[in-house]
Amino acid sequence: MVFIGGPRQVGKTTLATSLIKNFHSNHPAYLNWDNDLSRKTIQKGEWSKSEPLIIFDEIHKRKGWQSFVKGIWDTWKDSQRFIVTGSARLNVFRKGGDSLLGRYHYYRIHPFTLPELGISAANLQTLFKFGGFPEPLLSQDETELRRWHLQRVSKLVRIDLRDLENISDLDKVELLAETLASKVGSPFSYKSLSEDLEVSDKTVKRWVQILDTLYYCYLIPPFGSHKIKAIKKAQKLYLWDWSQIDDPGARFENMVGSHLLKLCDYWQDVLGYKSELRYIRDEKGKEVDFVVLRNRKPLFAVECKLTDGDVAPSLLEFKSKLDIPQWYQVHMGTKERVISPNFKILPFEKLCKELDLV
Repeated sequence: MVFIGGPRQVGKTTLATSLIKNFHSNHPAYLNWDNDLSRKTIQKGEWSKSEPLIIFDEIHKRKGWQSFVKGIWDTWKDSQRFIVTGSARLNVFRKGGDSLLGRYHYYRIHPFTLPELGISAANLQTLFKFGGFPEPLLSQDETELRRWHLQRVSKLVRIDLRDLENISDLDKVELLAETLASKVGSPFSYKSLSEDLEVSDKTVKRWVQILDTLYYCYLIPPFGSHKIKAIKKAQKLYLWDWSQIDDPGARFENMVGSHLLKLCDYWQDVLGYKSELRYIRDEKGKEVDFVVLRNRKPLFAVECKLTDGDVAPSLLEFKSKLDIPQWYQVHMGTKERVISPNFKILPFEKLCKELDLV
C-alpha cells in the first residue's frame, strides 16, 4: 500500500485520483470516508474487486482504521493495490507504534517548489509571493490569497485539530497559529508565547506540536558539535505556507528551508536515506540557517540573504571549524561568486540546479 500524507489543500487527493483512468467524482475506485455512500461501501466491504487500484480518502477517521486496513491488505494484496490519503492521524500513526510494518510506504506531499514550476526568475517571484499551495499559486490573486489564508487556518484549527485532539480553547490555538508567522527563523521560545496567550509553557508546546502534526508548521533542531560549542535544544520554526510571512527576509529563508526539507523527505521516503534538516548555532548566537544531513553526515550548509551582499561572518567562522563538504550563501539576486572550491554565493535559481532540488 501507499500512504500519502501532507498539509491540508496541498493536493493529496488530486494526486491520488490522477492515477485512476477516466476519474470522476463517483468513480468506484475512489472511496471517501466523509461521503455517506462511500462510508457505507467501506463498512460493508462492497467496493469493486475488479478495480486494480482502490483509494481510501480520510479513512483514518474510522475507528480502528489500522486493523481495518491491515485486514484489507492481507486479504486482497494479490489482486488489488491501495492508496490511503490523509494528514494528521496518518502522521501520528507513522511516528507511533506501527501495526502495519512492511505493508505500506509513506510519502509526504509538499507544496510546489521552483524546479517543479520551471526554474526562472518569473516563477521564483510568483512562488515567493503566493507560496507553493496549488490554489493561491494558480490563481495569483492577492485578495484570494488573503481569504485563503484565513479559511485555511480556521479549517485547520476547527476541523482537523478537533478531529485529532480534544481542545476547548480553539480561539487561542487559532491566535497562536496566526502569531507563528512572526516567529519564523529565530530560536523558538515557548515562554514568550505563553505570556502572550496567558497559558502555560507546556500548553503552548503541546499546541505547537499538534500544529506540527497537522503540517501547519515544522521545527528543526540545532546541529550539535563540540567544535563550536553548539546549542543543543533550541529549535527553529517554519511554516509550510511561507506566503503567510510578512517580513521578506524571513519569507525567503522559509522558502529555502521548505525546498531543503522537501529534498530531505524525498531522500528518505523515496530513496530510503535517513535525512535531516538542521541549523547551526553556537552559544554566542552566531548562526548559519541550514545544514542538510544524510545518514547522520552533514553534506552542505546554506545561509540565506535576501539580497546579494558581503559574506556572512558566521558562515566563514563555522566553515573554518566544521567538517562540512560544501557551503552556500544564497540570495534572490542574479550574481554568482565562487569564494573557494567548496564555498559559493549563488542566486536561489542556481542553488536549485546545483543541489538538484526536487
